[in-house]
Amino acid sequence: MLYRPLGATGLTVSEIGFGAASYWGLRRFPERQALGLVHAALDAGITFFDTGAGYSRGEAEPRLGRALKGRSLQDLVIATKAGTRHAGGGRMARDFTPAAVTQSAEASVRRLGIDHLPLLQLHGPAQAELTDELIEALERLRTRGLVRAFGVNSFDPAVIEAVLALPLFDVVMVDFNVMRPEREPLIQRAAAAGKGVLAGMALGMGHPGRKAMKIRGPQDVWYALRALKNHRSDIARGACFGFLEHTPGMTGAQAALAYVLAHPGVSCAVTGTTRLAHLQSNAAASGLHLPPEVWAQIRAAQGIAAA
Repeated sequence: MLYRPLGATGLTVSEIGFGAASYWGLRRFPERQALGLVHAALDAGITFFDTGAGYSRGEAEPRLGRALKGRSLQDLVIATKAGTRHAGGGRMARDFTPAAVTQSAEASVRRLGIDHLPLLQLHGPAQAELTDELIEALERLRTRGLVRAFGVNSFDPAVIEAVLALPLFDVVMVDFNVMRPEREPLIQRAAAAGKGVLAGMALGMGHPGRKAMKIRGPQDVWYALRALKNHRSDIARGACFGFLEHTPGMTGAQAALAYVLAHPGVSCAVTGTTRLAHLQSNAAASGLHLPPEVWAQIRAAQGIAAA
């Protein structure tokens, strides 16, 4: 595993991160398997773990805390998110008031079983919600020693552009994968501004090559239904990238991750999985480089997918 600096935070993260979210965090996914994946990630050299207060119906944070219990946290960067929470019935509630974000951070520390948050990200705020009062509240969290670094997770380029001008925020998390080449200039500007960049949805949620539609277990049904509900356009675009499965010496997922990590502004590519083989294969993508002919195919497919 190779490692990269997380912007100007002073933190170092593994090139591949573990996304502790979605089906992994749900109670229906066996606890033993979920914790085993975290332990395998640690064994593979993964040091960045990304979760959120509202993920997996509120179950992801405490599950990650249980997985890390008794493990050395010295070199780990545990990131969570505030501003959204599970409101029951599969619904997410939003609250970016200073009091709510402060309470969320305090609760996250307890649920994760750690003494401070290496990284706290606001989860999908609107630009208007980045108020002076909220920023002051975040500063107080840092002064208390409860949070080391702050970030914003948003798939809205306008929000990320606004964050780049705010000194408080150290990190941005954007949706970046082979289907999102339009994010490349934004990532370059973020890196130039000294921000660490996390690539969320680094595998395009399995849509390249339509792998998300291949059903082998109950988790695949869950992901497929989510894709059909929320990401129909990506399913169609992903069909253009099936050739990645034929990249010499790599799996399709490794090729997709190599594309993301080829951009020097990216600190970490975050992926989630419920299968040990996938986790180990993703971790092995660190340090891989795409052949020039595959780069050419990717650029051609990106043009077709955008048409």
